[in-house]
Amino acid sequence: MRAFREAVEAGDLDAVEALLAEDVVFSSPVAFKPYSGRAVTAAILRGVARVFEDFRYERELAGADGRDHALVFRARVGERELTGCDFIHLDADGLIDELTVMVRPLSGAQALAAAMGAQFDRITREATERSV
Repeated sequence: MRAFREAVEAGDLDAVEALLAEDVVFSSPVAFKPYSGRAVTAAILRGVARVFEDFRYERELAGADGRDHALVFRARVGERELTGCDFIHLDADGLIDELTVMVRPLSGAQALAAAMGAQFDRITREATERSV
């Protein structure tokens, strides 16, 4: 998933959003219920970009059919370092229709949950503005 990786690494969140299917499903490492739709997923990813520091992808894995990808990353949230993985599935048009993120250790996930919780009003506002 070269285009996604390059857009994320460049901080080009408009390009990231353009790679999302309209009906994308985003599964957060810190929320029980998945989020559905391009607008809310893009807003969440913008929030993540605001809270992650020293973000870098370290490795990429791809499924045999070219539609499944895993991008292993490292980042920091405040003083907590974390390792994570973006699991990406592409639809028939090559757009991301599933994005699942997992992180470890627990202390890093907790720091991420707290930081994203502080972003959530802004995320909701951005998602509403983009879906209009």
